[in-house]
Amino acid sequence: MGGDDARLRAVVSLAQTMAAAYTSRESWRAAALGACEALGGSFAALSVWERDRGRLRVLVNAGRLDEAEEEFPEGEVYPVHQFPEITEFLHERWAGGGEPDAWVETADGLPGAGGPARGARPYCHQRVAALRRRGRGCCVVAPIVLHGRAWGELYVARQTGEPVFDRDDANFATVLAAVVAAGIAQTERLEEVRKLAFSDPLTGLANRRAVDIRLDEAVERHRTEGAVVSLVVCDLNGLKAVNDTHGHAVGDRLLERFGSVLSRCGAMLPDALAARLGGDEFCLLAVGPGADDVVRVATELCERAAVLELGDGVACGVASTGDPIGPVRSARRLFRLADAAQYRAKAARSVGPVVAGRDGEVIRLADSPPKSAHDRRRLRGQRP
Repeated sequence: MGGDDARLRAVVSLAQTMAAAYTSRESWRAAALGACEALGGSFAALSVWERDRGRLRVLVNAGRLDEAEEEFPEGEVYPVHQFPEITEFLHERWAGGGEPDAWVETADGLPGAGGPARGARPYCHQRVAALRRRGRGCCVVAPIVLHGRAWGELYVARQTGEPVFDRDDANFATVLAAVVAAGIAQTERLEEVRKLAFSDPLTGLANRRAVDIRLDEAVERHRTEGAVVSLVVCDLNGLKAVNDTHGHAVGDRLLERFGSVLSRCGAMLPDALAARLGGDEFCLLAVGPGADDVVRVATELCERAAVLELGDGVACGVASTGDPIGPVRSARRLFRLADAAQYRAKAARSVGPVVAGRDGEVIRLADSPPKSAHDRRRLRGQRP
């Protein structure tokens, strides 16, 4: 009875730990560590089967790792054809409630008490070779079923010399896999909710809420570490005229097109956040790159916006702690400086960014290239 109680407590603990996970990585790690402890293993891994690529990709390794293993590996993948037992149920459905059973394999290649997967070849030489290579004596493999389809697998191993997993262990691993599946499903739902909460539904960019949170964090890094924080605020010119002339559906397409331009330019700055603040207002938030790099990207952004089929370019303001703008102790101050620079750009009808703290000359529309349809096409042709 004591063993049953311990396993029940392990199941409850695993479910609670996964429920408390905030991100996918935290959920994966909780699954692997919880299963490893519950089964008395020395090592555990959680992997996903990528059907479109025909491979098993390891998401997390936990427990006693060897020199070649990382906790969150970037490229630890294995072709599915190397695992014949997987192909037996990879494209099956278990909508009716049944699920594939876990099974046991041993480093000596002898039958494990857990038996092979249903309908599979008895043993997988790839897994046996991996056990020997890493000094492990046995493993139990439990397929994970999510939304009625095989999603991946939970793998728990013991070191050489430790007791070999038995049929009861394999049955318990099947139960743990079901708990892990429920935890993964919950994490996916939470991430979808977070995505909706922090994304602009039209453009797919971040929204104002996401910017506010990230900017607060960035300014704190500036205060404690001296990191350069830069904010580019843009107002898309001519949107009202497009809406009035062509309708809001065309105006939405303009917003989407500019959102794509903003995202493309933002990719030039490592880890920059591209966002739509609302209406025709957008921004880029960069932490780390120098002010000159940000200004160059803002200039590129203005140039690309100027040659969109519709609209009238953007008014763009930049504020960076890398420029002489005085102490920045709050996100609000940096936002106000960037916003003020954007208003200056709009008032001056500048075709380039106006940068807070710099005395550069504003390039006015009269000095800018012609904006006829012919010239727009010509300018687009000049760009790669």
